[in-house]
Amino acid sequence: MVLVAGVDSSTQACKVVVRDAETGALVREGRASHPDGTEVAPEHWWSALRSACEGAGGLADVDAVAVGGQQHGMVCLDGSGAVVRDALLWNDTRSAGAAADLVAELGDGDVEAGAAAWAAAVGSVPVASFTVTKLRWLADAEPEAARRVAGVALPHDWLTWRMSGAASLGDLVTDRSDASGTGYWSPLSGTYREDLLTLALGRTVAVPRVAGPDELVAKAIGGALPGLRSGTALAAGAGDNAAAALGLALGLGEVCVSVGTSGVVSAVSATPTADPSGLVSGFADATGHFLPLCCTLNASRVLDAACALLGVGHEELSRMALVAPVGAEGLTLIPYLDGERTPNRPDATGALHGVQRANLTPTNVARAAVEGMLCGLADGLDELRRHGVAVARVSLVGGGARSEAVRSLAPMFLGCDVDTPEPGELVADGAARQAAWALSGAAEPPRWQQVATETTTATSEQRDGAAAVRERFAGLRDHVEQVRR
Repeated sequence: MVLVAGVDSSTQACKVVVRDAETGALVREGRASHPDGTEVAPEHWWSALRSACEGAGGLADVDAVAVGGQQHGMVCLDGSGAVVRDALLWNDTRSAGAAADLVAELGDGDVEAGAAAWAAAVGSVPVASFTVTKLRWLADAEPEAARRVAGVALPHDWLTWRMSGAASLGDLVTDRSDASGTGYWSPLSGTYREDLLTLALGRTVAVPRVAGPDELVAKAIGGALPGLRSGTALAAGAGDNAAAALGLALGLGEVCVSVGTSGVVSAVSATPTADPSGLVSGFADATGHFLPLCCTLNASRVLDAACALLGVGHEELSRMALVAPVGAEGLTLIPYLDGERTPNRPDATGALHGVQRANLTPTNVARAAVEGMLCGLADGLDELRRHGVAVARVSLVGGGARSEAVRSLAPMFLGCDVDTPEPGELVADGAARQAAWALSGAAEPPRWQQVATETTTATSEQRDGAAAVRERFAGLRDHVEQVRR
């Protein structure tokens, strides 16, 4: 049996799966936690990878490894390959001002023109999560550190590089999906935009080579990870959302709605997108296609906050939400608890509207939390439709999808039937599938047996009720922003 390993180095943890390269059957797995926060020393990722591999029984019998990692994280390296400062993660919003500056500067002071120019250049308008904005923040806020930067990597690039034992910045390798989230690589042309990197940091520095999706990019050095054989093949890896799409085996026009730390709505597309509004990010996928994507900063943590407020666990929160009627008797939560990215409001805060003595009940609060979160995801799905994505299938994944209330209400708010795969490590599975693909030399990824799914539907009456809630949500969302300003 030929074995491959897939790694998911996510915001909260590192997960490792070992699978049969031919069938995809799970052989074993391991997990280790990452520190909390939006700024993390990359060495913690390496330690967690070692621990997760040990938990998975080591990688001595594995023939190929691929790493899926959180997009956008800024890993700055000096000329010797040492990390210059702790990495800023995708959910660190301190570079919001830098993002606004970069947009205006590319438009010679005209924000609308700048947004259009960015979208035309790299398929996306930069927001605080993008690497390019974090580099500008570094140049402005920590100029001494910025001067030490000789190369910039992303989390999965850096982990692959460490496994290879390479020391030269010239050996850094990434893939299209992760490169497309930097803000200085164009999925439209397939090239780096050094002018945009210079605009951010003040000069060009070393960046990873962008490998093909099925490419073996290096050989591992023995002893770097527990039991890892010298010469084990390393695949290109992928950004987390692209790896999840690969793990789901999404085809053209098929959508993944992920309810994790962030809420993500993404679809595999044959054509690139370039949205000057910035709501749709024009990323690449892990197969050679594209992955238009909308992201919210507030997903499963909205449910966490509701649990903490009500003093209940997630199972009880779900039960309470399903007891309350659609619309929570007029109670509406605008769930921008950590700012927001879609819409781009990094300084926004949450708000609970329509509060009356009669409707301020625990069950209505639970319902409003679930509905508010789903309204944000539904807005993202509408944006993809607006950009020509024909929604043929929606898969609901992530920790939040374990909630019965989320699964039950999702088809009402998303406006279509929803498939929920059995819980698993989709990003790690996608990375493992990529490793098997690269190892095989085949023209397409292996056709592994797909996991069982649960399909939920909604009646037209239920969808009409949810549409009314979404209309109320949209009006209140915009009102809150006007008041804040």
